[in-house]
Amino acid sequence: MDARVFEAAVTYSGRTGSASWEGRVADDRKAFGRYLREVVRPWLIDGPSGSKPRLEEFATSRMATEFVERLLSARPLPMPWEVGEALAACILAADPTRGVRWPWNSARDRRSPRASLPGPDLVGLCFENDTAVLLFGEVKTSSDPSTPPNVMQGKRGMAAQLERIATSSEIQLALLSWLLARCRNSPDRDLYEQAIERYLESEGKDVLLVGALLRDTDPSELDLKGTAERLSKRIDSATPVELIALYLPEPIKGWPHLLRGTDR
Repeated sequence: MDARVFEAAVTYSGRTGSASWEGRVADDRKAFGRYLREVVRPWLIDGPSGSKPRLEEFATSRMATEFVERLLSARPLPMPWEVGEALAACILAADPTRGVRWPWNSARDRRSPRASLPGPDLVGLCFENDTAVLLFGEVKTSSDPSTPPNVMQGKRGMAAQLERIATSSEIQLALLSWLLARCRNSPDRDLYEQAIERYLESEGKDVLLVGALLRDTDPSELDLKGTAERLSKRIDSATPVELIALYLPEPIKGWPHLLRGTDR
């Protein structure tokens, strides 16, 4: 994790079978706000190198420049869960132990401000034993005071979604096709081929499943432990499952404003 934000030690961790869980707490409000603005915002709103500078390059008059400002200011604030997904993607990518690669930012595939893609929230590649492996993940953002929160349970909860990814050939085929289209002519092509070879040799079992839970509540191991125990029993033991909970210092409802650097 990025040390500028997540300097706290692990508050709890555990493992059952092939499923592990870990909870971490961040308590530096200023550092968290800065991380949202400097790291998460470029990923979620501005794009890889920032949309605003690219648009301004085409504005050759004061009138055009002012229009660019109005155009960008009309863009709605992201929803808190959108900030949560982007935050999780940035944190995973910054973890040097994983070597996570996102061949494409899935937020870029959204054709309208409130549209969302079907399937997993996270689709990418990571490293294990010096070769690439497929990474599929789900992200949940919740202020629910219950432990575990409701987003972890039920047909649309994290446990059920990760289980579907692990057991549905239809979902996996769609994800492989989605990744191939984005890796075919990119530097990640070799990594994709390594991951696919491992996937095929294992008959679809050699993938990493990641579940990220983002909270603004007090930490509790109950947030993750039950989900890990369920998945360890229902998913093939050859498929590792890693669950992580991040307990953050600002209310979730205010994350979009922190991201923009605006007042609530």
